[in-house]
Amino acid sequence: GRHEVRSWTTATKQSLSLMWQKVKVQLMLSMSFLIAVFWYCRRLYSFLAQLLKRWSNYLQRKLIRNLSVLTEVDLLGYSAREWKGETKQAKHMREAYEELFWNYHIKYLRQVRRDNYCVLRAVLFQIFSQGIPFPSWMRERDILKLPEKLLYSQGCNWIQQYSFGPERYTGPNAFGKLRKCMETLKTNWTEISATKDHEERGNMCNTLFSDESKEHKLYEAIKFIMLYEVVEAYEQIKNREEPIHNLFSLLLARDSSSDPLSFMMNHLNSIGDSICLDQVELFLLGYLLEVKIRVYRLHRFNTEEFQVNYPDEYRREWNEISLLTEDDRYYHIPLFRT
Repeated sequence: GRHEVRSWTTATKQSLSLMWQKVKVQLMLSMSFLIAVFWYCRRLYSFLAQLLKRWSNYLQRKLIRNLSVLTEVDLLGYSAREWKGETKQAKHMREAYEELFWNYHIKYLRQVRRDNYCVLRAVLFQIFSQGIPFPSWMRERDILKLPEKLLYSQGCNWIQQYSFGPERYTGPNAFGKLRKCMETLKTNWTEISATKDHEERGNMCNTLFSDESKEHKLYEAIKFIMLYEVVEAYEQIKNREEPIHNLFSLLLARDSSSDPLSFMMNHLNSIGDSICLDQVELFLLGYLLEVKIRVYRLHRFNTEEFQVNYPDEYRREWNEISLLTEDDRYYHIPLFRT
């Protein structure tokens, strides 16, 4: 009996030992597999994290590079960087910036890309970022129909010679291209002005003003609206209808813009390509968009022309936007802090 018990015990131990050896091998294989999976996942996570970081940095650099209105910078710091030295002009500019800082409460500015759309960009960016709605006259009519009305109702076939800034585009497709520009302006203006949250509206503006193609369509739409209103005023003068605003008389009194066609050929077609808006056209821009454009002209510091409003006659209910220029060519956006 003892011999049988010992044999059974020995057999059991051997069986258990054999099973343990098999289980041990399986456990070791499983542990090795889990360690390998863990190591692989950790390496994969690290790789994906680095890839995501690089992609994020790339997109950020690309956005900053493409953004045509940069984030705010300190006004006096910008002045010190841009106007170093002890020349008469440098001292004059630094004094002008200090005047803005201490007496006009302008503490920061946003730099605007220096091209020939500069002033249109600075004006539209502020209108959009402030959530300013359409001008009253735009709410009363469909601006999408303005190209059609000008071409067909008023017989202005010469708009086929319209040039789209640096594209220098002219031809029979001008009408369709103008229509797309008007659609871009209406769609984006409607969407952004309807956004009440300031931060969300700012993000929408940053996205829009980093898309060069859309930007240019906005500016060409504004240029066309300027042309359309000049045509309307010119027709009123010819037909001796209701009095027009003085700025139209001033604009049409120039030899280079005595009628809408010459205004387009000699002025509008070059805006965005080789020239910016001049002073008279700034008056027209403020009048059409129903905003008071206050411009601080630093090169006119210590004169009566240091601060100018465009137009000089405006309604009290109009919104106000501000520009800062050193040379009446390129403009930045001043930011006020009290």
